Amino acid sequence: MKRLIAFCAVGISAAVGVQADQSIGWSQFRGPAGSGVADGQKPPVEFGPSKNVRWKVRAPSGLSSPIVAGKNLVITAFEGGKLLTVAYNRASGKEAWRAQAPAKRIEAYFKAEGSPAVPTCATDGKRIVSYFGSCGLVCYDLSGKLLWKYAMPTANSAGGFGTGTSPIISDGLVIVVRDEGKVSRIVAVDSTTGLLKWKKKRQSPASYGTPVVWDSPTGKEVVAAGHGRMIAYDLRTGVETWHVAGMPSGCCTSPVVADGTLLFAGWSPGGADDKSNQMPSFDSMLKEMDKNKDGAISRKEGAKGFGDFFDSQDANHDGRISRDEYDILVKFMRDGVNSAFAVRSGGTGEVSNSHVVWKRTKGLPYLASALAYRGQYVTVKDGGIVTACDAKTGEELYMERVAAPGSYYASPVAANGNIYFTALSDGTVTVVKAGSNKPEVVATNPKLGERVAATPAIADDTLYIRTEKHIYAFGEKR
Repeated sequence: MKRLIAFCAVGISAAVGVQADQSIGWSQFRGPAGSGVADGQKPPVEFGPSKNVRWKVRAPSGLSSPIVAGKNLVITAFEGGKLLTVAYNRASGKEAWRAQAPAKRIEAYFKAEGSPAVPTCATDGKRIVSYFGSCGLVCYDLSGKLLWKYAMPTANSAGGFGTGTSPIISDGLVIVVRDEGKVSRIVAVDSTTGLLKWKKKRQSPASYGTPVVWDSPTGKEVVAAGHGRMIAYDLRTGVETWHVAGMPSGCCTSPVVADGTLLFAGWSPGGADDKSNQMPSFDSMLKEMDKNKDGAISRKEGAKGFGDFFDSQDANHDGRISRDEYDILVKFMRDGVNSAFAVRSGGTGEVSNSHVVWKRTKGLPYLASALAYRGQYVTVKDGGIVTACDAKTGEELYMERVAAPGSYYASPVAANGNIYFTALSDGTVTVVKAGSNKPEVVATNPKLGERVAATPAIADDTLYIRTEKHIYAFGEKR
């Protein structure tokens, strides 16, 4: 029960995509074009706390993933009540600079395992943009000098779980999606000045993934997954061009582009088609928990069933979960439609039937976005279950328990013919050969001994992994 409630809205480490100059390197979460692929790189496949460690440094708390900007590796962090952007020299790991974001109030976030520093930075090679739900967009030059700010009100995320989406940069625009209740919107600002270029209202009350930019016959589009719909917007104007109906509730994963096709895979519990993860009725909850028979569930009464998630379901913060509050949660979850699918470009309006090339409903990930690599579309779901299917047809090639057991928040990354899967609880990294019709494990590496929610970055023939308290740089000896 507690795990099911947890799944309904929290999206801590969702993936991000951006149309980027690949010469910049790993310029946003999941690298070039948000793909998670750095095929010209040769990071090690065998590494651990005492093997192939180029450097290891202590890092402040936060769940954002590292990016490469100039000579530095850059993260966002939360320390001493301050929201920070922190840069480390890639060669040595030495801290190069840190800058504090101008937040007057920290957004509500899930303190048990979340952070107000989840979004990953983005860079265009000249500037670095950080996004915080607490205050908006902040832009620095490569030395950490403040260039501009685009202030936003403190985010009011669904259930107070916190912000999960990251900014992207394309064609001189910084784009960020803010899905929060009745004021959801997608915003584009000038990357040089921070001035607003366009803003469009969205109907998605909650989502945590990050959009991707792709080329269509009529020009570039930014595509954003959301609750109920995936929507494409004209990159220059923000005008909606097409949409696909039927998406996971509180969507956490992000799309990716491969060979001119847009691919998406996502799951959340409690949808009408998810028979094994249905919420119990409120009456059955009352029967089990309502000791004083007042028709609601108090914090004390719901301690066992709701645990750390009680506050996120107590919408009016009166210390009780009412029938109306519970029914809203159930409806939100039942709106979800779980699937993986591929979309071809050129559509307008509703394209669910006209432009969806294939669709499947098995092997779907919750938080770790899927990877398109060497002709395959690859997902990892909790339990270490890896699914590979043909990216063009959706045909399943295999679905097996290949990676280490446990949950997966970090998205898989790939280089040099290998795919890296990082387990949440202890940082075990399983390396699997890419492009094979059956799973071939290349290496199962020693535990890092810390939680890893951030997706690794690849550059300098090095795998950079941010753990709960450190950043590792793993590379072969030179």
